[in-house]
Amino acid sequence: MDIKILGPGCPKCHETEKVVREAVAEAGADAAVEKVTDVMQIAGYGVFGTPAVVIDGAVKCVGKVPKKDEVITWLKK
Repeated sequence: MDIKILGPGCPKCHETEKVVREAVAEAGADAAVEKVTDVMQIAGYGVFGTPAVVIDGAVKCVGKVPKKDEVITWLKK
């Protein structure tokens, strides 16, 4: 599973990365988590608000910090 956290490095972006990493650990998911800060790469996903979470190429969340339970649900699909 490939997970990307999209954002320039603001506090909400850091919080999103923390929540996602905790969810991956809790769910025992086999996932690579990558932080993407390049604005052009972020725009390439059609995302114009951050933070955003992309799992296996699908945008799951934009403009807010997701709840850990929400992320765990995404990991199980």
